[in-house]
Amino acid sequence: MDGIREIFAGMPWWVKWVAVPLLAVFVFGGVITSILGALIGIVFKLLLFVGLVGGLIFVVKKFGGGGSKSSSGEW
Repeated sequence: MDGIREIFAGMPWWVKWVAVPLLAVFVFGGVITSILGALIGIVFKLLLFVGLVGGLIFVVKKFGGGGSKSSSGEW
């Protein structure tokens, strides 16, 4: 680890803060985008699930909620 620090110590600032991050994005860009895409997909599916469950509860309460109160506490 000290060898890497010694190598970077002699480099200009733009190599450390511009060139190396750009190379990392170039090399690992596909991995980064696939991970971000998977995370966004999971969040979207989770929000869709929550919305559908909320809609189902709304529909059941609005149209099917007129039944007897004794059956509502059984489950």
